[in-house]
Amino acid sequence: MEVDPVPQDLCSATCSFAPLNLPTIDENLAIESKPPKQRIIELLDILESHVEKLRKDAVKLEDDRDALLASLDSVKNTDLLLELSENERDDVLHFADRIVNRCLTIDLKINTQRDQTQEEALHQINHLIDSLVVGMKTDPDVMQSKCISYLNSCSSHGQGVIDKNFESILLGCTIDDQKRVKKRLQGLNNYINKLNVTSDND
Repeated sequence: MEVDPVPQDLCSATCSFAPLNLPTIDENLAIESKPPKQRIIELLDILESHVEKLRKDAVKLEDDRDALLASLDSVKNTDLLLELSENERDDVLHFADRIVNRCLTIDLKINTQRDQTQEEALHQINHLIDSLVVGMKTDPDVMQSKCISYLNSCSSHGQGVIDKNFESILLGCTIDDQKRVKKRLQGLNNYINKLNVTSDND
């Protein structure tokens, strides 16, 4: 089956890998109605918008990678593996590990600028979440309830029980960190739910 080629103008407008058409200043133009500073500021405004888009694209790629790793982990722990022979199971797990290792070669790092207060707030939030993970070994039901209250605190229109202390500390974090905290809590809650399903099936 032949595939129709994508029109060049459509591809450049929609494909994320299309080359950037970044603005430049032509210093050879002698006639320019705008003052030099205004021309430079306008150029910087446009470049800033490109930087913000690049950050958003990088965050999206980071989310896609994490989702892939989560899916691979699900495949490696699926009950279907119990229906395979030992050799077949080894083959499947080796294949999955190869994909995981390949995915881990994608190293994305997006730094967030924080002041001292925001650094301290993030440190406190991470300490509270780490305590959840540790507490799962001794009191999983209580920790899950606390995790849900933390998760509810991440939304301005959150429903259910809200942890006011967690919410207060979280508001001291940057917007980017607030999004990451919510994502981390969602992942932890999903993990806890998965453990509960496994326990119920035993």
